[in-house]
Amino acid sequence: MKKSVTWMMLAPGLLILLICLALPLCRVLFPTFVTGDYPFSAYIRFFQDEYYLKIFMRTVKIAVITTAVCMLGGIPTAYFISRCDKRIRGLLLAASIFPMMTNSVIRSFAWINILGSSGIINKLFLAIGLVSKPKKLLYTDLAIVIGSVYLFLPLMIVTVTGVMENIDDDMMEAAQSLGASRLSAFMKVIFPMSLPGIIVGGILVFTGTLTAYTTPQLLGGNSNMVLATLIYQRAMSMGDWSGASVVALIMIVVTLIVIKGFNALAARLDRRGEAR
Repeated sequence: MKKSVTWMMLAPGLLILLICLALPLCRVLFPTFVTGDYPFSAYIRFFQDEYYLKIFMRTVKIAVITTAVCMLGGIPTAYFISRCDKRIRGLLLAASIFPMMTNSVIRSFAWINILGSSGIINKLFLAIGLVSKPKKLLYTDLAIVIGSVYLFLPLMIVTVTGVMENIDDDMMEAAQSLGASRLSAFMKVIFPMSLPGIIVGGILVFTGTLTAYTTPQLLGGNSNMVLATLIYQRAMSMGDWSGASVVALIMIVVTLIVIKGFNALAARLDRRGEAR
């Protein structure tokens, strides 16, 4: 009886997912498997084309760098926030989340004003004599990374803070009382216990960067195309929906591989912790 009630409650949601997500996705992706002279030929041609391969590698590189920078900046920040007084913690979390309340287009335009040839950074470099002419910062991979970090760093901070604030301060004090330095205690106690939040944050940042369109388009331009902007070009500019579907499925597969990799890494680190 209980199982039948459970399935009855799940049925409306599953039906909506089937009609609105699964069927349209299959309708778009299935033709890509049979396009060409043999199965998967569209995907083989994609990876054989140097232009598309370069875009693929650029996208993955930007996503990896952005995730690494967000982890390096987000984990210490999250630890600091989690150890503050509750009232201050709330204010700091609100300050971290505040940029997310602004549209990503507006935030990208702000970085255009900062990184442009007449932007704040170039004016500063010229004023102190570091360069003799404006340096090209906009429409580069670096600009996309900077914009992506600004866009997704709050996700990393909030996710990791939610885990770290549940770790008792006594754990850190116990490790230090046994002779561990503060850094060693953090790496051997706090960091392993924070892995669930770090993994979730890393997945959110990587997948968000991998699939982002607005920031790469505005800060990277057409000369620094990524997979998301390639999909838009193939579908909207060229009307090649089959080619756009090929790129979309590649992005989905890469995302699933990354999620699997993060989970495998977490399991391996957990086993190391148990061995100690």
